[in-house]
Amino acid sequence: MSEPTSNRQLTVKGPFGFKINPPVFWISVSIVIVFSIVTLLNQDNIHQIFSEIRAWISAHMGWFYILLVNVFVIFCLFLAFGPYRHVRLGGANAKTEFNYWQWFTMLFNAGIGLALMFYSLTEPISHFASPPPIEGHEAHAPQLAFALTFLHWGIHGWAIYGVLGLAVAFFAYNRKFPLSLRSTLYPILGERIYGWVGHTVDILTAIATIFGLATTLGIGIQYISAGLHYLFGLPDSLSVQIILVFGLTVASTISLIRGLRKGIKTLSVFSAWLAITILTFVFVVGPTQFLLDSLVQNTGYYLQNFLSLGTWAESYTATNWQDEWTLFYWGWWFAWAPFVGIFVARISKGRTVREFIGGVILAPTLATIVWITILGGAGIYEELFGAGGIAEAVGTDLNTSIYVLLERYPLSFFSSLLVVLVGLIFFVTSSDSGSFVVDCITSSTDGDTPKKQRVFWCTLEGLVASMLLLGGGLVALQTASLTMGLPIAFIMIPMSYALIKELKKEIGTGEEIP
Repeated sequence: MSEPTSNRQLTVKGPFGFKINPPVFWISVSIVIVFSIVTLLNQDNIHQIFSEIRAWISAHMGWFYILLVNVFVIFCLFLAFGPYRHVRLGGANAKTEFNYWQWFTMLFNAGIGLALMFYSLTEPISHFASPPPIEGHEAHAPQLAFALTFLHWGIHGWAIYGVLGLAVAFFAYNRKFPLSLRSTLYPILGERIYGWVGHTVDILTAIATIFGLATTLGIGIQYISAGLHYLFGLPDSLSVQIILVFGLTVASTISLIRGLRKGIKTLSVFSAWLAITILTFVFVVGPTQFLLDSLVQNTGYYLQNFLSLGTWAESYTATNWQDEWTLFYWGWWFAWAPFVGIFVARISKGRTVREFIGGVILAPTLATIVWITILGGAGIYEELFGAGGIAEAVGTDLNTSIYVLLERYPLSFFSSLLVVLVGLIFFVTSSDSGSFVVDCITSSTDGDTPKKQRVFWCTLEGLVASMLLLGGGLVALQTASLTMGLPIAFIMIPMSYALIKELKKEIGTGEEIP
């Protein structure tokens, strides 16, 4: 497939020297600003409307989410071990831009770094204290609590990122299309992707990214603020949170201006080493033998029940546990897939299909299992064999529960300070990588835009997060963001078909087979 000439007509010179795709840029900015203001003024109504939409999705489309994520897991296995495994992103002679460690740390930071720091302790404890009524599984079993957490943060979710990211990367590097979701639909829609069908797809992608980031950053800043209050007695107030948002937005902007190599990559690698330091500390001074034993048992239980837990649809129970947990996560993974997928695509040139699937799915899942087992396992140990109180701390304040755990160990002040520092850096890396992706989408480029344009997107995200913190609209926006997962899920079905169609053409040339 040759490069379409209409590809070059998407990007034009905008105000202030910006490079923009006018329909996508202006409509996305307008919707973000208008919706944020409307949410602040009518947050109860907005929250109610989107809560009802989300409830309808859970009640009527939950089976679809569950089925689709499992189909994507199988699809990724086929890609990794099937006839297309040796296809290289960018062509047979393409070279990688980043080594494995740099590549992994960047995709991990963009994908779940900030959120995992928050939930790695609280979720296993929550499932242990209030287990779901799953047939055939022992209630209050620690291994069930971990298996459910692995389900929500492991292979299934990363398979969503993997499918979308691989499709975007292939069409960008092997077919020379813009780095956007619309490009993946060219084999089906043809030149119509350059019209309003394509514009709509990119607008949806940009809005989902901005709103998803705003809510995550808003929630993350509350976690960081609570940590500073816990450590130093700083007021855990809105004014402090707004100051933190401002300072971290400036840091994110500086990182984004420095670019992928000097900014995002450097911070991602640094934060990864800090996170490893925290995990090593808890592993060494905590219940080491218990953590080793539970790592083996938790992983084994997860693998043994991979199919049953992954396809559990709460058919024979009358609770809403799955709506609040599993379906919440699937909606969130789908809503975030364009952001993470496009970012991962941008940093993955030169990887083979097998390398990509292994790096985007297997490596983060293994790291996540270790991370959750160490922090969550330390909390479970305290509940089972220690002084207890961790479940109570989680129930009282999710934001400070990890500091309550670290108080049980020596050097608690320094370890808690390190947790806050990692949270700060994860905030910055999430913000700058998200701004980078929105810039790519709204400009129809690979991020080669003026520095002041990147400043604009970082600033807008910080402003949206600040506005919603001040007005209390984060919950309403989070609920609205989750509803965007469903249209993204539907888009990924023809996208997967288009990917296979073009991969067949790729190996048909014989150039990609080593």
